[in-house]
Amino acid sequence: MNTVIASTEALATKAWVEDRMVYLKLADSRVFGFPASRFRRLKEASDELLAKVTIEVNGYALRWEELDEDITVPGVVAGHFELPPEAIEHG
Repeated sequence: MNTVIASTEALATKAWVEDRMVYLKLADSRVFGFPASRFRRLKEASDELLAKVTIEVNGYALRWEELDEDITVPGVVAGHFELPPEAIEHG
């Protein structure tokens, strides 16, 4: 009996930014989002520069050219972030 193992690595087909959240549409049709504040360069970026995200390496990476920032799609989907989540203030 032969077993075929399909690649389940997350790859992006679309990326966009809304309200400082980076969203990805993945090749398997899932939508994933993470706050820009989880990465130092993204946290400090203007809204205009943050919105200039592109998909590179056949969906494997996100690139912000003017920020010189590259982030792997499988990494963020797996929860690998540069910074801890920001504290939520309750009031």
